[in-house]
Amino acid sequence: MAGMAITTDAEPTAAAAFVTAVRQALPPAGFWTMPVLAAVSGGGDSVALLLALCRLVPADAVRRLIVVHAEHDLRTEAGDDRVFVERLAARFGLAFVSRRLPVRPAGGEGIEAAARRLRYEFLIETASATGGRHVVVAHTADDQAETILHRLLRGTGVAGLAGMSPARELAPGVSLVRPLLGVRRAEARGFLAATGEPWREDATNADMRFARNFVRHRIIADCEAGPYPAATSALVRLGRQAAAVAGAIRSAAERLLELNSCRHADGTVLVRTGGLTGLDRQLVAEIFVALWRCEGWPRRDMTAAHYEALAALADGDPAVPDAFHAPGGIAVRRLHDGTLSVSPGG
Repeated sequence: MAGMAITTDAEPTAAAAFVTAVRQALPPAGFWTMPVLAAVSGGGDSVALLLALCRLVPADAVRRLIVVHAEHDLRTEAGDDRVFVERLAARFGLAFVSRRLPVRPAGGEGIEAAARRLRYEFLIETASATGGRHVVVAHTADDQAETILHRLLRGTGVAGLAGMSPARELAPGVSLVRPLLGVRRAEARGFLAATGEPWREDATNADMRFARNFVRHRIIADCEAGPYPAATSALVRLGRQAAAVAGAIRSAAERLLELNSCRHADGTVLVRTGGLTGLDRQLVAEIFVALWRCEGWPRRDMTAAHYEALAALADGDPAVPDAFHAPGGIAVRRLHDGTLSVSPGG
């Protein structure tokens, strides 16, 4: 169903403040020089973001702003959402790309995860086809708080507590940008109310069978209505602090890897463990995380336990075998002088 365009006396400065927040969160240079894909579901957040982008796009770059809509087969109203977004794009004279994406979970993933995977695959393909270099999505501060709490309850490390990043690589040469991460959902709705712009409401957002909805409507909502009115802000602040800590650990681990390793022509990496003596094992484990990331080795099946075992091996722990195979066919051997030989392909 369509969201109501609320009649309000909200002053123009509220709308201007929203647009300013979006502008300040976009990449500072060269953003409009290549096609920009705006992912629009038809919901209030994405419609508000598209309207702000329409106010910010230079006149000579309007043709580079492309509205992209993913139509899942999870709701009978999905087709109406697509029509709504298509008409919205046409009203602003923007290119429109959509695709119907039947959701078929694979490999034990849930419906939400499968839908998200399909959306991002579609966005990547569309960026490739159009030459797009930025994909803009409408995750808000509320989404960030929900993500952080969801990960915390599932069990995550410091990096997971950082939540979603304002920007990240979606595919080689394509960046995913989240300019609303510092904006509350209510601010987006306020912007739409001030401009008299309608939007679509997804009824499944109230379905408590989905974990994120449970976190949103039962945990955070109850906290904010009860003893923790600033729960969302506190979670977002925690995310920023966790991101800073995770960034510092990553930087230190990469530097230690650079100082204590060398790479042979056959792809084998030798890690000199003498320089790691006395370091906290968690930091040493992060060095191996950095190694896998740097070498582009498969990380999907690498768990915290694998990295901790590598740290123990580097520390000379006698309880750890001198050789073992990590997921992805990576062979690890402790040499006679304590150096670790890490090589792909066994």
